[in-house]
Amino acid sequence: MGNPSSFYVSLYLSLTVLGLAMVGCGKAPSVPEPPVYFDLLKVPEGWDVPDFPVDNGFNDVRWALGRSLFFDPRLSADGAVSCATCHLPERAFSAPESVTPGAFGALGERNAATLTNAGYQPHFMSEGGVPTLEMQVLVPLQEPTEMAHNIVTACEELVNDYAVQSEAAYGRGLDPFVMTRALATFQRSLISGNALWDRWQRGAPVSEAVELGGELFGKNGLGCDRCHLPPLFTTHGFVNNGLDSISLDPGRWRLTGEASDSGAFKIPSLRNIGFTAPYMHDGRFSTLEEVLDHYASGGAGHAHQDSLIAPIVLSSQQRSQLLAFLGALNDTAFVLDARWQR
Repeated sequence: MGNPSSFYVSLYLSLTVLGLAMVGCGKAPSVPEPPVYFDLLKVPEGWDVPDFPVDNGFNDVRWALGRSLFFDPRLSADGAVSCATCHLPERAFSAPESVTPGAFGALGERNAATLTNAGYQPHFMSEGGVPTLEMQVLVPLQEPTEMAHNIVTACEELVNDYAVQSEAAYGRGLDPFVMTRALATFQRSLISGNALWDRWQRGAPVSEAVELGGELFGKNGLGCDRCHLPPLFTTHGFVNNGLDSISLDPGRWRLTGEASDSGAFKIPSLRNIGFTAPYMHDGRFSTLEEVLDHYASGGAGHAHQDSLIAPIVLSSQQRSQLLAFLGALNDTAFVLDARWQR
């Protein structure tokens, strides 16, 4: 197959024209089973393909439908907020605000996390209470401070506009089954694994600062990899990292009811960290320098703060080396990929 972006444009235009014709004739669309292509699912060398559910295997038609829905602001109650409002491709599918306003300007409490490598996550949301990407779609769409919509109503409002794409992708009209699965399919394609760090692992040269920063980051240095384990640079665990002495946001405790989970949040990936500021669950730190200051301080001393968070002394040179290493986790090709340029 040719260029993926060219394929998508051709596919989209073809389905759009066909859709208008079908709607005009008042007939149900009849299309063959879509072929399966993998040009739009780029898996880095040595990585496994993300798991796809039995009822939601990958094909390009489903991907194209999910992409269309991802950028459609009509998924929100006020018609102004799309998935991409909080997950901008140029920010590695995160947002530049501490808290991004939702429908009707409503404000929540948490920073929008990156969707980088979402297909490899075992659980979703900061508390980890959602087990699949398909189920995760329901949360922002129906959350009052995000899209503030009802998925049934949203599908009813868009069913005609997406009739042909939905039929081609899933053999049925746009409904909650189709919407959740198409959006999940698109998000599973957001795979980032071509940063300088990845090329370094394959033998490419890097600066001395990056090498020394990597040593400092690893098990023979500060042990940052105990939480931010390569290659995804997360363990997907939950940690209270000592942001506050008393948690204003209960974190995972909201899900489990366990006191030990107070102020604990899912460990984020550090991939594309240079694109995803501000940092922490509430976006309180604007720069990576501030993040280093926090960890060097040893945290605020919360009763359930993780024992790994302890005061450390970093020279200015070591800080520069750590920042150089973190910069090597930025995947510019992913951010600029033609598949998600608008």
